[in-house]
Amino acid sequence: MRWTEIERPSSEGGYEWSILGLILLNIFINDVDDWAECILSEVAHDKKLGGMADMPEANAWTHLLSVEKDLGVMIDEQLDMSQQCVHTVKKANHILGCIKRSVARRLREVILPLFSSLVRPHLEYCVQLWSPQYRKDMDLLERVQKRATKMIRGLEHLSYEEMLRELELFSLEKKRLREDLIAAFQYFKGAYKKDGDKLFSRSCCDRTRGNGSKLKEGRFRLDRRKKFFTMRVVKHWHRLPREVVDAPSLETLKVRLDRALSNLI
Repeated sequence: MRWTEIERPSSEGGYEWSILGLILLNIFINDVDDWAECILSEVAHDKKLGGMADMPEANAWTHLLSVEKDLGVMIDEQLDMSQQCVHTVKKANHILGCIKRSVARRLREVILPLFSSLVRPHLEYCVQLWSPQYRKDMDLLERVQKRATKMIRGLEHLSYEEMLRELELFSLEKKRLREDLIAAFQYFKGAYKKDGDKLFSRSCCDRTRGNGSKLKEGRFRLDRRKKFFTMRVVKHWHRLPREVVDAPSLETLKVRLDRALSNLI
């Protein structure tokens, strides 16, 4: 089968994957990490092969790039995620605009499923990596959901916070925290056996209060490092009740975590 039969052009340029395409991709490259002698990066259905370059020409190439798009995430030379936030919001607002123009019934039973399935995935894709570092970027992302809730008929007179309570939604900021804590829980439970032991360091002190599962907090000269997933999740993990940390399963964790989140921010 030709490669063009696995992919099909998308409306935004480039290509999007069909269900059959994903299956065929897995058949052909799913075992590449068993034989490839290089640095291998994986996320969703993407695999990227890399390696070290020690040629003089390589240094010139790297200086020409101020922003690199790697596995769908834009990162600049200062590890600043603002451009990724702007790019994500632009794409999400484009889709939200299409929904607004094409959907006549502005009922919550219509708008919320469309927002959850078509818009929010763009705001949450790989967000553990590019979670916004600055308040201006957090507000920029939040305005997308605020715009979506204002589309629902009958809620126009409410404030954003009141609309979230009425619709039983989390803010995007709290949603990102929820996903961070879920990802951390999965690492501790061995869902990512290859790298899980390297991401977090448990505290060896027995005299701990709270949930009894403490992590070491690193000290860094740059504030930017404190915003990384493995650092920003620590203080929130420490504040979780013991019943959440000791949840026997992922599904139980989500139920207990949703109850506890209202007191975390």
